[in-house]
Order: sequence, then structure tokens, then C-alpha cells
Amino acid sequence: MKIGFIGLGVMGRPMAGHLIDAGHDLRLHRVKEASRHLVDKGGREAPSARDAADGAEAVILMLPDTPDVEEVLFGKDGVLGGLAPGTLVIDMSSVSPVATKDFAARIEKAGGLWLDAPVSGGQAGAENAALTIMCGGSARAFETATPLLDIMGKTITHVGDAGAGQTAKVCNQIIVGLTIQAVAEALTLAKAAGADPAKVREALMGGFADSTILKVHGARMIDETFDPGFRIRLHRKDMTLAVDAARALDLALPNSATVQQLMNAAIGRGDGDLDHSALIRTLSSVSGAG
Repeated sequence: MKIGFIGLGVMGRPMAGHLIDAGHDLRLHRVKEASRHLVDKGGREAPSARDAADGAEAVILMLPDTPDVEEVLFGKDGVLGGLAPGTLVIDMSSVSPVATKDFAARIEKAGGLWLDAPVSGGQAGAENAALTIMCGGSARAFETATPLLDIMGKTITHVGDAGAGQTAKVCNQIIVGLTIQAVAEALTLAKAAGADPAKVREALMGGFADSTILKVHGARMIDETFDPGFRIRLHRKDMTLAVDAARALDLALPNSATVQQLMNAAIGRGDGDLDHSALIRTLSSVSGAG
């Protein structure tokens, strides 16, 4: 397929690379030095989002936040200007479910197909084509997108109509954020009480407290290896989406709000670009343990 791919950050670069390796013709927008190798592999640089969309059968977005998606889609020289009837737009960013419904309606009004398809799995999942992908949109859009999603992901679920994929991703980030906080609290207590945090983690693995986060992020917390991964700054954005959704729906999500505030503090102390497992640094600081 002819694909416009917009957003070549830590996640987008390997995702685009897998599509090129599979034989697809990619027009790449937002090429920087770190993504120049994709051009060397056969991707073609597009000077604007409109140019990336012009003549494309599918346009894939992997962008940081809701305003970025809106600008790329509908701003000057945006995707909408180059969108042909029937073109599939797949937004794989993690953004507002409410705004996503509006974006979908505007794309469909212009004759395009829409699928929100945010991902979980982090940089390793993107590099290994093992992402979990949560999809919202019509059955037709999902069916059209599935061969492309299969190249980038391992577990792909059609959750429901437009916006449902983004809602699932917010739910995912709540669980991840709260579990990171729980593991950080447990290891902070272990250290303060004089137990070896590595031995405590080893003892907990395999029981009810076990999780991927205890395995992977627990090891990062113990070793203090906080290269991202997934940056606290980006996870804070997702927790803010959760808190905003709770307010809009008159829900109490108290622990989501607590994690958001801890992430605010982490960013305030200069840790925003560290992996989200570095939340233990903030927790240790506020508890007087480090």
C-alpha cells in the first residue's frame, strides 16, 4: 500500500520501519536525524502532512498529544487537504477519546475512513512488532487496517466505534500507572525497613503480586536504570486524560489523580524525560526515604 506515516519518534520509527520492511511504500513526514535511516531503507520524505496524504491509501499518525493530532489533520497543509475519498486514517497516538470522536466525524464527512488504534507495549513492543493495539472505528475501517496492524502488533482488538480505542488506552494507562506506583511503594518500604529490595521482588514474583511491571519496572527501580522506555512526561499526559474523563463523567478515580500528581512532581523535579519507572525517585523523595 501507499502509506503516509506522520510521527517518527521512539515508537513511530520502528513501526514505520516494519511497514517498509514488509514492502509498503511510505511517505514520511517529520523526518529528523534519528529517523533518516528510514529514508535510506526506501521511505520517501514528505515536506508536509498534506504531501504525505496525497495519493496515499492509508495515513498513519503516531504523535505526542491531542493538539498535535488536530494540527496535523486539520491545520495548514494538513492531512485533510490531501485526503482522497476512501483513504484510511489510522491514529495510533494516545489522545483524548472525546476529541477523537470529533476527528473521526470530520474525516468521515470528508469521505475518509477512520480508525483510532492506540498502542501499548512501549519501545520494546514497537521494535519487536509485538504491540497491543486497541481499535475504535467502523468494521470496514478495522478490516482495511488489520493487515497493516498485523505488521506492527501482536494483540489487536476491535473495541468498538470511534473513540473506543482511545478509551481502552486510557484504561490501560490507569492500570499501568497505578501498578508502577504500587511497585514503587513496595520497594520503597522494603528498602526503608532494611530488607533487600531485589530479594523482596524475587520473593513476590510468581505470586498474586506478580506482574510485568514488577518484573521489568521493578528491576529498573532496583538498578536505577531509567532510560526511556516510556517517559514520565508522556504518561502524565495519559493520566491527565483519565482525570479529565473522570471529571466529564462525574466519576471518582482518586488513585488516578494521585498518580497524576506524583508525575507532576516528578516533572517538577526534572525527571520528566526519564522512564516512568523513575516515579520511585519522586515517591522516595516525598516520603523522606531518598
